[in-house]
Amino acid sequence: MVPLVVLAIIIIVVFYIIGLYNGLIRLRNQVQNAWSQIDVQLKRRHDLIPNLIETVRGYMKHERETLESVTKARSDAMSAVSVADKAKAEGILGGALGQLRVAVEAYPDLKANQNFLGLQEELSSTENKISFSRQNYNDQVLFYNNKIQMFPSNIIAGMFNFVKSDFFQLEDKADKEVPKVNLESYTSGQK
Repeated sequence: MVPLVVLAIIIIVVFYIIGLYNGLIRLRNQVQNAWSQIDVQLKRRHDLIPNLIETVRGYMKHERETLESVTKARSDAMSAVSVADKAKAEGILGGALGQLRVAVEAYPDLKANQNFLGLQEELSSTENKISFSRQNYNDQVLFYNNKIQMFPSNIIAGMFNFVKSDFFQLEDKADKEVPKVNLESYTSGQK
């Protein structure tokens, strides 16, 4: 009777370890899948930028520095490899695109151009998709990192070299700052 109980315990432990291992594999694959979704959206964003630059180049002849900073930021973002490097490069690209949007305000003819409006709409849509994909990716990384750090799955994770994944966090300070609203100047202008 005792050998059967020991054998049953061993079988339960083996199946439990297999379950933990498979769970870690599933979570790691979900993280990779979520990253591929971000990568698809980032590629779409990178593909839209040359068309945007060509569209605005004719109107914004005096904004050469702004256009070059967007082009350089795009190139840096495309060549980044790690999640942390990509996050930093994408933050810089977002800042450069923000400067371009501000510069466009000085060119009313450009703002009325249908091609420009279409590209800007596609770029905004892509930015929203990147934001949703980034949130999903960070959620998957949180689940995965929790699993490989919590007991008892951390033992299995250590045995099979599961490593923590990096969150996709933007370095752009403009994204982190809370916009300041000055109601005093607004109300004084109403008088």
